[in-house]
Amino acid sequence: MAEELRIDVVEDKDAGELLTVRRAAFVTEAQVYGDPNIPALTQTYDELRVDLARADVVTLGAWIGTRLIGSVRVGLEEDRALLGRLAVAPDLQGKGIGTKLLMAVLAYLPEDTKEVWVFTGQDSKQNLSLYAKHGFEHQYDQNAGDLTYAYLRKILGEAEVVEDEA
Repeated sequence: MAEELRIDVVEDKDAGELLTVRRAAFVTEAQVYGDPNIPALTQTYDELRVDLARADVVTLGAWIGTRLIGSVRVGLEEDRALLGRLAVAPDLQGKGIGTKLLMAVLAYLPEDTKEVWVFTGQDSKQNLSLYAKHGFEHQYDQNAGDLTYAYLRKILGEAEVVEDEA
């Protein structure tokens, strides 16, 4: 990666590219579960645009040059955030981009955010390992059709607040 990685809010003009990155990234996930109908693959362009316009959602993107190479969706609710749809373009997975997106989320959270939740497929070992490595602890599993999602939580403390302000 010769060009520098830039992380910023995804705008409506990027919706088509975001949809493409998510679909490419989540095909592997769908193969793990034998289910091509996971939400990240069935969301329409119009539904994505509505989601991007919501005041209680922040979607961050990672770019190298003009290419969108990853994203994460952050739902904001009272004093917590729910991360989902962490996606990295297949040709760039395993290079730390997902970690950088995950860490960048802190700077975009409201000041009163006390905890961050994330969910992923229960059988997504690589994702579960990434979240555990960054302080997320498994809380519970929830069935959604044929899928079982694992929900993990990280309590934010002074270290994250200080780190964010630095």
